Formats: sequence, structure tokens, C-alpha cells
Amino acid sequence: MPDDTDILRHTPPSWLKTAGIAAACVAAIIVAIGLISRLHADQNVKNWTQAQAIPTVKVIDLSSEGAQGALVLPGDVQAFNSAPIYARVSGYLKRWYVDIGTPVKAGQLLAEIDIPDQDQQLAQAKADLATAVANERLSAITAKRWNELLKENAVAAQDVDEKNGDLAAKTAATASARANVDRLEALESFKSITAPFAGVVTSRSTDIGALITVGLPTETPLFTVSDQSRLRIYVRAPQNYSAEIKPGMLATFTVPDYPSQSFTATVAATANAVDTQTGTQLVQLLVDNTDNVLKPGDYAQVHFALAARANVIHVPASALMFRDSGMSVATIGPNGRVAIKPIVISRDFGTAVEIASGLSLADRVIDNPPDSLRQGDAVRIANPSAGKRVAAKG
Repeated sequence: MPDDTDILRHTPPSWLKTAGIAAACVAAIIVAIGLISRLHADQNVKNWTQAQAIPTVKVIDLSSEGAQGALVLPGDVQAFNSAPIYARVSGYLKRWYVDIGTPVKAGQLLAEIDIPDQDQQLAQAKADLATAVANERLSAITAKRWNELLKENAVAAQDVDEKNGDLAAKTAATASARANVDRLEALESFKSITAPFAGVVTSRSTDIGALITVGLPTETPLFTVSDQSRLRIYVRAPQNYSAEIKPGMLATFTVPDYPSQSFTATVAATANAVDTQTGTQLVQLLVDNTDNVLKPGDYAQVHFALAARANVIHVPASALMFRDSGMSVATIGPNGRVAIKPIVISRDFGTAVEIASGLSLADRVIDNPPDSLRQGDAVRIANPSAGKRVAAKG
């Protein structure tokens, strides 16, 4: 009878072991292929990411072509003469005769002030003068008589000297009283407010019955009279252009009131000094305004025709970089990497600026540089064979 253990024992076929080994090899190969494929994909992603991290920039070819010699500066238009008129005496406004916009002549009456208390002071001063004159006249008669008696030795010389001294005192009192009357009469003249010169009334800040006090420069004037037949324009010229602006030079300007019309002005004087805070020189121009087209207080754009400068470099405003160290531009260095260069601007045209120092015509400037751009960064040039010519319009 066969043994039960032999009956239960199972011997696998030999081909099954071979199949298992083959399956394990196939699985290993699949895993290896997957790992290799994944590593390759990771490397591709890394390379793509690094490539995308390099910014693509546009390069500007610097040029001085088209640079014009016109210098445009803002100007402040002012009246040739402008007088704020204050009260010299206190009282109440009795009447005013002119309003804003009224042309006036020199000495024309603008308003009257009622000053009854000062009128009484003047009347009292005139009475005091009359008393002093009467006393002086009596003292003069008395002194004359005593001098005649002295010739006859009828009176003592001491008494005659006293009479003459009294006459001198009365004469001085009369002079004092007369000076007081003249002072009050001068103040009386100030109750009539008149125009100091021919012009136009540009402000009125009082009305009938208003309390008038002696005016101070810090207070609002009763009237303002401006001579608008001629105007002054004040501009501040940058220091590097101040030597080219001289008295007698003609300039043109425009005002917002007449945008399509140009006016002519003449440089009358320059301050011949540079303001240390702004680095500019004050320039004064004169304008004939007999037709009253222009108005004091206008804003003007003044154009000076200056000689064009050679080798002037212009850069578009879009290429400027505002850094902690100051104004800079990004350029492409000889090694193809970014070189940040600090610059000094001499003129600002709005869309472009004129460079005083920091660049040369051989530099390749990056337009619209990214804020993250730093010294030595690698960049990709979008237009390696073409550039952008920059010309400033004066």
C-alpha cells in the first residue's frame, strides 16, 4: 500500500520555474524603462524651466539723429506792474466806484472811506494852529515894543531877552501846530483810494459800509490794480543751458487759452545766479500785450531756439530703471550679459530723455527691462539684428 505522504507530495513541472524567472526579468525591464523615461522627462522639464527663466528683451540702437535745439520750459505769466491797495486810515467804506475788470487811469478814484473821528482831529488841529498863530503875533508885537524901549534905556535888557525868548517859543509852537495840521491833512487824503497807475482792477474785496482798518501786507487788499499792457514771463532754465539764454534773445510761447496760437517774447534779463536747491537760473521775458489777449497768472510753455548739440544721446523713457542708487539703464555687455549703468539726465522730453553722461552711442540699451533684471543676468535678444532709433522732438 503506498505511503500517504507520497500521495500528497506534488512536484511542479520544470517549465514553471523557467516562466517565473522570465516574468521577473520582464517586470525588471519594465520598471527600468519607466525610471529612465521619468528621469528623461524630469530633465526636459528642468531644461525648459531654465530656458523660460531667461528673459527675452528688445535692444535699442542709440542715436543722436533728429536732436533739435529747442528748449521747452514752463513759464509763469505776471503783470508788468501789480499793486495791492490797502487802507492807510481806519473807518467805514463810504462808496466804491470800480469793480473787477474795470480799466482805470493813474490817479482815478476807486473808493472813499468815511473817517469822522479823524475829520474832527483835523478841525481841532486847525483851531490849535490858529491859537498858536495868534499867540505868536501877540508875542511878536510885544517883543518889538520892548526892543524899541531898550534903545531908549527905558527897560532892562533881561526883560527884553525874556520877550524875545517868548517870541521864539511861540514861533516854534506855531510851526509844531502847522506840522500837525499838515500830517492830518495828509491822512485825510488817504480816505480817497486812487489807482497808482493805469491798468485794470483785478480784485475787489470790500463793499459799502464795511469796516476798514489800516491794512497790513498779510491781509487781503481792498483792490488790486494790474498793468496788463506789458507782461513778464518768468522761467527757470537748467544750469547746463543757462549760458545759452541771453538778454535780447527771442522766444515763442503758447498758453492753454489759445492752444493753436503762438506768441513772441523777448528775454529781458537773467538772474546770473543758479539756485542751489533747484539747479536752475531765473529768466525774465517781456511780452507786449497792448491788445489784452493774454492775462496775468497764465501758464505758458516757452520755447527757446538753441543751437543743436553734437553727439547728443536720447533714450526712450520706457528704458529707464528707477533704482535705489539712482536713475539707470540696462545694457547688453560684451559677454552677452546684462550690465546696469547709472545715467545723468539733462533734459526730459516726456517720451524720451537726453543723457548727459553714463552712455555712449555704442551701448545696446534694453527697452522695457523687467524689474527683476540684475547685473550679470543672462538674457535672450528678440531683435539681434534690428534696433530702434530714438529721436527727441524739441
